[in-house]
Amino acid sequence: MARQVPLTCPGHTRPVVDLAFSGVTDEGSFLISASKDGLPMLRAGDTGDWIGTFEGHKGAVWAATLNNDASRAATGAADFTAKLWDPMSGEMLATFNHRHIVKTVGFTKDSKRLITGCQNKKVYLFDCERPDESGQELKQHSTMVKRVCCSGDNLVFSSSEDRCLSVWDLRCGKEVHNLPTSNAVTSLEISQDGALLTATHDRTITIYDIQTVQIVKEFTMPSKMYSASLHPDKASLVAGGEDFQLYKFDYASGEQLESYKGHFGPVHAVRYSPDGEVYASGSEDGTLRLWQNTVGKTYGLWVSTPQKDKEESSPPAASS
Repeated sequence: MARQVPLTCPGHTRPVVDLAFSGVTDEGSFLISASKDGLPMLRAGDTGDWIGTFEGHKGAVWAATLNNDASRAATGAADFTAKLWDPMSGEMLATFNHRHIVKTVGFTKDSKRLITGCQNKKVYLFDCERPDESGQELKQHSTMVKRVCCSGDNLVFSSSEDRCLSVWDLRCGKEVHNLPTSNAVTSLEISQDGALLTATHDRTITIYDIQTVQIVKEFTMPSKMYSASLHPDKASLVAGGEDFQLYKFDYASGEQLESYKGHFGPVHAVRYSPDGEVYASGSEDGTLRLWQNTVGKTYGLWVSTPQKDKEESSPPAASS
């Protein structure tokens, strides 16, 4: 069996706390990372090769995301701002001022609006096409907001340390569901087809049907997890957390397929690439790593070792 050999992507000098892939574009997919070093970075999604660094924040960057076609990036930081960027040029397009540390950011599907969540317990909505306008306050949790994400253009999910998952509709600006969770939700991800929401909370990963907000499946983890990601075709689920390891599970059966220890600190973020060939992990150890979904397959910088031809692999013929 081939051995998993992750690619280590150098550059960050402090913990890597958030990751996001774009969709597949004409130039491939892209990967953005957020770090406490204050310098979010853009990389090629298949190789992890560095493309550029977004310079402009004056504090730890807690959140980073890309829209589907990689035409826009957004970051949130400890300097009380969220910023909008052109990923290809690195140009800063807008700064959205807040009253507290910005912990999470997310685009609506059409990329026209940006959702942010802050340490002051509030969730805000900004118009990316009118960056000079103040943000609209949408929701106040009872504790610090940890994650936001948007399904389509109107349905928003937000989580905080108050052990609940809020669901609200931008068309009316009201909360439409409030779902209790066993612990604080530290990661939220919309599946590639938009049908499922993956939520990570302590030793549990819960999959919700987005339309009904009913629980579809739950996974019990071997240790506290901080992040999880569902494969684009829903064949598998990867997760990472407190014990420094990456875990891969069969989605249908829940069986653990693989586990790897490649980091030297807790894993804060895990995300599948849009083609499902790799998944990325970011850690407290300051590194970002890429892992193969199918170990031994030729892809990106990985080259499978061709099987030796029959003559070389066969034992020599016996002498007569």
